[in-house]
Amino acid sequence: MVEGTKLLGSALDAGASVEAVFVGHASAGSDASPRPRRQDEEVDDSAVVRAASAGARVFDLGPGVLERVADTVTPQPVLAIVRTPVATFDDLGSATFVVVCVDVRDPGNAGAVVRVADAAGADAVVCCDGTVDPFNPKTVRASAGSVLHLRVVAGGDPAVVLDRLGEMGLRRLAASSHGGEPYTEVDLRAPLALVLGNEASGLPSSLDDHTDGRVSVPMTGGAESLNVATAAAVLCFEVARVRSNLPAMEKAQ
Repeated sequence: MVEGTKLLGSALDAGASVEAVFVGHASAGSDASPRPRRQDEEVDDSAVVRAASAGARVFDLGPGVLERVADTVTPQPVLAIVRTPVATFDDLGSATFVVVCVDVRDPGNAGAVVRVADAAGADAVVCCDGTVDPFNPKTVRASAGSVLHLRVVAGGDPAVVLDRLGEMGLRRLAASSHGGEPYTEVDLRAPLALVLGNEASGLPSSLDDHTDGRVSVPMTGGAESLNVATAAAVLCFEVARVRSNLPAMEKAQ
């Protein structure tokens, strides 16, 4: 389920299959049951028009219906049902930068990580068993639609996932709040899997044998650690930087 015209537009931009759209601003006198919108009815929002043109069924809802079914307290006036995209490890054969979430429980954090990975040019995100469903409505909302056009592989035992990524030739770097090599001193140009752990406890020591090293963001203040999404942003954009414009930056300096 995606909420709001912006997410609906993002889904359409990604080529996602929109099955139905529910519009809260019902016509006067309509009852509480959804009814198919007639083709000759005027639709104000362009995203709804695009969805209808792509074959989605569009329904007007009676007063108060949207508030009862929406995921938020004050929902936006449009909800849409979108077919869940399916990605597997078979889709990652050419990947050189994958973000792995291990036991990331908060939907807002998970969605933000997917959004950051997408913005930084990662090839995919893998959400291992124990991580929140990447297609949870809150996760979808926090990702700003990135879950719909970035390859997101859902499920898999963390150790098995990491072993498989290693077999694919990716160096598996575990993000750690302390004790890791500073990210500015790590070669991030090589094929890489960046592994992020639980918000409170990080990565379990049982995965040490399934990773190739630890990387940290140096901190000089009094904070004990960074939020997992914030750490992901720092590390992912460092990967993007060194892979895109580092030679130009060195020349400028």
